[in-house]
Amino acid sequence: MKNLSILLKISAVLWIIWGIVHILAGIMTMNGILSEDISSSITGIADAVDPSSLQMNYPKATGAVIGQHGFNLFWIGIVTFISAFFIWKGHKNAIFLATITGGLADLGYFLFLDLGGYVKFVPGSIMTIISALAILTSFYYYYKNRKINPPE
Repeated sequence: MKNLSILLKISAVLWIIWGIVHILAGIMTMNGILSEDISSSITGIADAVDPSSLQMNYPKATGAVIGQHGFNLFWIGIVTFISAFFIWKGHKNAIFLATITGGLADLGYFLFLDLGGYVKFVPGSIMTIISALAILTSFYYYYKNRKINPPE
């Protein structure tokens, strides 16, 4: 079992990285909206799109939606970042909380941005790989550990 605990530590470090990147992405996205530069926020997210094609006067409601997206990136980053420290200690609820928040956020990213062809591989797609590895390592630990120490 002690050898398996390294998996939790790997997962925790991956979630810390993922959380920090998403906290920063949220701040940058919200900053673009608050400074009324909606196109820079969109360019920051959809980096494979020609920036000149995104230069236009967007309705304020579009900025509000993208601002909400930035806020969601921010709080999801915070939740996974905090969860990582509890994952390190082996708390199974933290494993599931990080998986639900970070994992589902990245699933949406993968479905709509990666598969849509709107992003370059770096950094967003790498974050999807990081979250998938964090989920796999912690779930592997959880289910292997459960066989060793079955619930009472």
